[in-house]
Amino acid sequence: MGVYFFDSYAIIEIVKKNPNYSFYTESDIILTKLNIFEIFYNLLIQVGEKKASEVSDELISYVIDFSINDIKEAAKLKINHKNLSMTDCIGYVLAKRSGVKFLTGDKEFKDLDNVEFVV
Repeated sequence: MGVYFFDSYAIIEIVKKNPNYSFYTESDIILTKLNIFEIFYNLLIQVGEKKASEVSDELISYVIDFSINDIKEAAKLKINHKNLSMTDCIGYVLAKRSGVKFLTGDKEFKDLDNVEFVV
C-alpha cells in the first residue's frame, strides 16, 4: 500500500474493477481537480451521470493544489513528451514533488521514472 498520485487512468480502471488495480484500492490517493474532470467525463460516457457523480464526489477530499512552478515544470515536461495531456504532465510533476509514485497504465508513461505502471 502507501500513497500514490492516481492518474485518471488508474481511477477508471478501479471503477471498472480491473483486478490488476485491486492492490491499490487500499492506498492513499492524491490527485487534482483536473483529474476529477477527466474521470467525470470518461465515466459520464461509460457508466452514466449517477456513477460519475458518486466517484467524483468521493475523490474530492483527495485533491491537492498545484503552483505556478508546478505548471512551469509540467510545460517543460510536455515539450519532451508531446503525447501527454496537460493534466497528466501536472499530475506527474506533483507526484515527483510529493515524493510519491505516479500510478497509471497509460502507455505514454511506461518508460518514465517515478511511475508505477499497471495495465
